[in-house]
Amino acid sequence: TLIIDPGHGGIDPGARGSYSTEAEVSLAVSLKFGKALQKEFPDLKIVYTRTTDVMPGNKRTKDEGLRYRADLANESGGDLFIAIHCNSAPPVKHRSLVRYKNVTGYVGKGKKRRKVTRKVPEYRYWTTPNPAHGTETYIWAVGKNDAKVNAVSNLSEDYGEMDSTSTLKLPDPNDPAEKARMLIYAQNFFRKSLHLADLVEKEFTASGRFSRGVKQRNHTGIWVLQATGMPSVLVELGFLSHAGDEKYLNSEEGQAEMVEDLVNAFRAYKERLESRAIDTQKGF
Repeated sequence: TLIIDPGHGGIDPGARGSYSTEAEVSLAVSLKFGKALQKEFPDLKIVYTRTTDVMPGNKRTKDEGLRYRADLANESGGDLFIAIHCNSAPPVKHRSLVRYKNVTGYVGKGKKRRKVTRKVPEYRYWTTPNPAHGTETYIWAVGKNDAKVNAVSNLSEDYGEMDSTSTLKLPDPNDPAEKARMLIYAQNFFRKSLHLADLVEKEFTASGRFSRGVKQRNHTGIWVLQATGMPSVLVELGFLSHAGDEKYLNSEEGQAEMVEDLVNAFRAYKERLESRAIDTQKGF
């Protein structure tokens, strides 16, 4: 059972480009991805968190929608959770010195009060589009031990838009029940999630996309991954704030290519799991 989660939707458009939204693009790619998978794997059960431009579950708020996504995945007995999103980066701010102007004022009090003239700089401010572009895939980081940190890239730029405006709080890592759940994830789901994320980024790279790598998150913006009891990844298809990416993300050719990349990654992931299961049955 595969859970496909198109990001945002309805009252929550997500990231905005110059003419498109994250909710629109993620839904279009998700539906095409699911259709392609169903054609190749007819026995695969696919559950979508939404199939139209609505908040999943027709919920009233973004946080209710996030809870619904995770609850649906868990109640459906999902074996794998793939969230599809688009990224965004804020404009780059610039400042340049225009000139200095003389400003006259007074300092001191009483008899010591005197007129002074000082030079004050005047600046020009403007913005330019952020050059950030490319793909990245997120997994939930249950811990920051060396092995896990070294397994993924650590880029200084972090624009992960996903559900960053959510007010949902992550569970207390000191809670005994949460510790137990994190241990289960670390033992059973972390490596599978990392493997799939790595496959996705490699496929994007093979298609000529710029990959920003696989990243871990265990703070704001990753709630939907840490709340699902199965291997899970969140794929950022590109930056709607980047003109080239936005054009690619909205084109038929671009969407077809991204779907093919995702299907290839899923196929390789599935074959790896099945081959390991066969080896286990043989006693290897």
